[in-house]
Amino acid sequence: MSDQIIDSMDPQKKAPSLVDLCINLAIENVRYIGSVSGLDSNLLERILPHCNITQLTRIENCSKGTDLSPVTDKLWKRFYEMEYGVDNATRVIERMQQKKVQFKWKQLFEAKKKEREEAENKISKKLKQSYAESLAEKQSRQTRMTTKIPPSKRGFWGGSGSSHLTNYKSPLMKKAKVELLKSPEVINHKAVKRTFQSSSTSISRSVAAPTRPNNSSRINGASSSRSFNPISRR
Repeated sequence: MSDQIIDSMDPQKKAPSLVDLCINLAIENVRYIGSVSGLDSNLLERILPHCNITQLTRIENCSKGTDLSPVTDKLWKRFYEMEYGVDNATRVIERMQQKKVQFKWKQLFEAKKKEREEAENKISKKLKQSYAESLAEKQSRQTRMTTKIPPSKRGFWGGSGSSHLTNYKSPLMKKAKVELLKSPEVINHKAVKRTFQSSSTSISRSVAAPTRPNNSSRINGASSSRSFNPISRR
């Protein structure tokens, strides 16, 4: 603040004019400027170069009925070179000279922007189509794999069940299987099954084993047969 006071008190330094102060204020607030219709071109030459693409487009759209191209044409050429390259701008100039036509740089900028957007849209559509085809093919392979019915396997409880159920290795299924094996119904079923198997085994053994005669009875029978002598007839 003190430096500004000293500068204003310096008689050798020229004070800015009212026009310069207005122009500087307009440049600082160029984002708020709308229509510039009726404004002198000399002032526009000093203000509009500080606009970006969006701000310059807004000012031209708001200033309907006023041709700003004598001031803005070179600004649009600069934007074209910044966005699409100096070499591209040079080729455009050569083509216009060959065909003996003249276009404003704003028109060339908008045409190039539209051309690039269309090219990007085509590439985007191709990528989406390729992704959709790849996803459909992947889903088709998954469908072919899952529609095949797996062979049935005997479950741990003695019945038949799907292989994808008995072979499922998730912790939830393991926990359910352990709880089922520890349930009273399964324990009683196993106990009855073991009792039935042991009873069947003992019965089959008793039926299969033949009864053998005692050796002492055979000896006694032989001795008694020898001691018995019938009386012969005379």
